[in-house]
Amino acid sequence: MEGLSEPLLAEIIKRITRTSDLNSLSLVSKQLYNAEAEERGIIHVGCSLHPATEVLSSLCFRFPNLWKVEINYSGWTSKQGKQLDNQGILVLSSQCPLLTDLTLSFCSYINDTGIGYLAYCKKLIALRLNFAPAISSSGLLSVAVGCKSLSAFHLVDCMKVSSVEWLEYLGRAGSVVELVVKDCKGISQYDLLKFGPGWMKLEKFEFEINDNYWLAGPPPDPSYDAHYLYKYDIYCENLKDLRLAHIITVPEIGLRFLLGNCKALEKLCLDYVVGLDESEMIALFQNCSNLRSLSLRLMPLRCGPDMDFRTALTDESLKALGLSCPMLEFVELTFTFCSSSYPSEIGFTQEGMVTLVQSCPIRVLMLNGANSLNDEGMKGLSSAQFLETLELVDCERITDAGMSFITSTPSLSSLTLRQCNKVTDNGMAELARSQKLESLTVVGCRRISQKAVQGAAGLVHYSKESESFANLKGMKKMETSTLFR
Repeated sequence: MEGLSEPLLAEIIKRITRTSDLNSLSLVSKQLYNAEAEERGIIHVGCSLHPATEVLSSLCFRFPNLWKVEINYSGWTSKQGKQLDNQGILVLSSQCPLLTDLTLSFCSYINDTGIGYLAYCKKLIALRLNFAPAISSSGLLSVAVGCKSLSAFHLVDCMKVSSVEWLEYLGRAGSVVELVVKDCKGISQYDLLKFGPGWMKLEKFEFEINDNYWLAGPPPDPSYDAHYLYKYDIYCENLKDLRLAHIITVPEIGLRFLLGNCKALEKLCLDYVVGLDESEMIALFQNCSNLRSLSLRLMPLRCGPDMDFRTALTDESLKALGLSCPMLEFVELTFTFCSSSYPSEIGFTQEGMVTLVQSCPIRVLMLNGANSLNDEGMKGLSSAQFLETLELVDCERITDAGMSFITSTPSLSSLTLRQCNKVTDNGMAELARSQKLESLTVVGCRRISQKAVQGAAGLVHYSKESESFANLKGMKKMETSTLFR
């Protein structure tokens, strides 16, 4: 590669994405070493950063055009040396003038002083803090005031953050279009009202609490106070991506106001939100004709005028969705704590779910705990013209006959079965005979053997281990399975 022009070298280097490959390339010659250093814009460092400040300083010197830095101390122990501290953030902010994107994960030794140095990063656009136990609201306010260009802000598992002056400032004077707040016990859904006019600019919002929230009931809502400054007359017409998880809402309280004010949504994810109202959801679907992705994770509660024990939504919601959202491509429906003996607890009927898939151009469908779905429903799904990927989880009424039906689906190329215990090796034989699937994943299906899945698709993932209930219902990341080709 000696003698190549610098523009051509730069183009070659840009096409190499793996860090290990870039490191190897830089060892080939001095020319490539220098060229790679000039082009490198992203680094990911962590536990191997030792001595931390000195090594980070040398990396910043070698790569003068860094714009994205991720520092991750996940799994760190004291035997690996000291973590990066405040001095390291000072080095980063002073030696990386092009820094626009920073992620700090499990950085326990960076406090308000350190995070305050980021105010010198005038070009910082995205900041993600994942488990930053020493950073409080004071440090976040310094960032909010100093980083005028900040447009994406993620705050995850930051337990020392309690007041929200920083959020008020960002809403009033900032330009944030992406806001994620997860597992921060000092921030309630009512505190987020203080974002005020910031809601009008927001395009992506995510709020999650991890706790046994449904046992406690809704916390008191300060907006009931006639003298409370922050009300629910907030507009979010630019919001395209919304995720609410593990919160309790009641009429006109908390983040529920979002559901009535969104009209530009393209992606909606509601994970175990207690207090959903079907009429509000129908109105939401009718207003969001651009909706492309929907994920609903539901559990049964006393609902409706007759206080039936079921999830909050019924086929009426699915009907509105099918009629009003012609661009819908991805659907996940997960049902938790619903008894297999009482399929009505999931709220949706088999006919309602099948009709939705047949009436929208859904390419990806995940059904989890759908105990009202049986082989006849699989026959109905087989006529879905656009369905490419199907994932069935904990679906107890689907048998080998369902596998025979699903092979007729015109566009189906990927199938996942997780803990579907009525499907056997005979069902896998049906898949193998069809030679239709490009990808097959089987996890925790006790009547399916490893031998039976081989040859059933071009690429096969198989694990006989059963997942925990939390994994199965999407409460934490699933372990990787064994891969066979």
